[in-house]
Amino acid sequence: MKKIIYSVAVIFLITVSCSSDFNEVKPVGVLESTTFFNSESNTEEALIGLYDLVQFNNDQAWNSAFFIKVLPGDEANAGGGTATDQKQLQEIDDYSNISISNPSLEGVWNKEYKTIALANTIIEKVEAGSLSTKTFAIAEAKFMRAWCYFELTTMWGDVPLRLENPTTISAEAFAKPKSSRAEIYAQIEADLAVAIAGLPDKSVVKNNFRVSKGAAQALLGKVLVFQGKTLAAIPYLKAVIDNPAHGLESDVKKVWLKDSEFGKESLFEVGFITTKGYTFTTANLAGREESNIFIQLMGPRGDGYFNLTGTGLRNGWGFNLPTAKILSAFDAAGDVNRKAATVMSEAELVSFGGSKAGTPWDYEGGIRTKYAPRASETSAGGVVEANYGTNLRLFRFAEVLLLAAEAYNKEGQDANARIELNKIRNRAGLADVSSTLTGANLFNAIVNEKFLELAFEGQRFWDLVRWGRANTELSSKGYTAKNDLYPIPASEIAKNKALTIADQNPGY
Repeated sequence: MKKIIYSVAVIFLITVSCSSDFNEVKPVGVLESTTFFNSESNTEEALIGLYDLVQFNNDQAWNSAFFIKVLPGDEANAGGGTATDQKQLQEIDDYSNISISNPSLEGVWNKEYKTIALANTIIEKVEAGSLSTKTFAIAEAKFMRAWCYFELTTMWGDVPLRLENPTTISAEAFAKPKSSRAEIYAQIEADLAVAIAGLPDKSVVKNNFRVSKGAAQALLGKVLVFQGKTLAAIPYLKAVIDNPAHGLESDVKKVWLKDSEFGKESLFEVGFITTKGYTFTTANLAGREESNIFIQLMGPRGDGYFNLTGTGLRNGWGFNLPTAKILSAFDAAGDVNRKAATVMSEAELVSFGGSKAGTPWDYEGGIRTKYAPRASETSAGGVVEANYGTNLRLFRFAEVLLLAAEAYNKEGQDANARIELNKIRNRAGLADVSSTLTGANLFNAIVNEKFLELAFEGQRFWDLVRWGRANTELSSKGYTAKNDLYPIPASEIAKNKALTIADQNPGY
């Protein structure tokens, strides 16, 4: 995905700058937005800018939504070189003294709102105009706004609901109180209803990286499941499942590789390329490069720790290491194929011809193979480590099946729940669950299947919280109830006059 819209995005984000200094000086180079959206090509570029911002929010090395959604779960440890390597990430991983000024959390918060700001601008300007593409443009922008608010309320709870941008650059114009999670959900549902009505089917999307009607239906189903509205969620999830444009990739080992990027299993995916020829001088770990630095970050640590002979993997920097718990869960399930696509035990490493020397920080006996560095995923141009093109799958059809299984189970439709659950199991090479598995026992099977299928994809912790299982699964690691939400960034409270320290999330 080319960054053809970077300058446009900056133009419309200036009114919600994350700086604590406000002034009335008009930024140099700002276009007149009153006429900008009269052009269909300009509007198209602005819409592409939304994808650029989502990419930015997920690939910025240490301030990544992808990273902070994974870390509090029980399938991954922060890893890295030492207990102080990227200390802000270690805090999140260990639930220990998470600072209200944690830069990773602050970075994600700000980029979610920057994306919302551009979406707001597109919605406002296009609604006031008469473009032939008006319905589609508003639908796509509202999907993106819904996506960002769902992430914000999942991780932070009650947050400011900004549906229009400040008209002046001042602290007074920026001030916005928190809205309740119920209000946030209501807005998400309203935005997704518009998105469903205005987006095309996946089979006819203009560009393969763009969201479809099915993506909006699936997201609305997920939002409803998260609220416990499982009966209302079923029709939306079923619509995606019944649509032949969506489906599971046949080979579980290829789901996260370039071979299947933007394929039938993908509902929302962040794209990367291998052709920029970056060096460590020209690549930018602060984000906005077109390659995926996370693949290097999450590879088995070099420095003499891992010899990867025979594995097909390359060394990386050792972040996001698998826990012993996820390794054991695959083994307990007899899950050979999906395990091979996700993690590798030390014994398996040795069986391939590799070896380990010493014990890296946070290492519990395994390395990850999902989102791992592979020669086939990069290019010879520039520095290999800086040019991985592996896409991040933010939302997959497999998750829709698991959400549907959960919804059916909660509504007492266990036969339907087993059908959707078994699709996931069969793709992994596992047998159907017993036809007599029902009720709470079936729900436990769904929970475990989701642990295995979505490992390292940023779902596990937030599921444990909404299921009321976080304390049982995580208290031994230091989790307490305050960790259900991240702290509102101190910078937001400092610059938002409608917030005070009393608005901080409990425990921080």
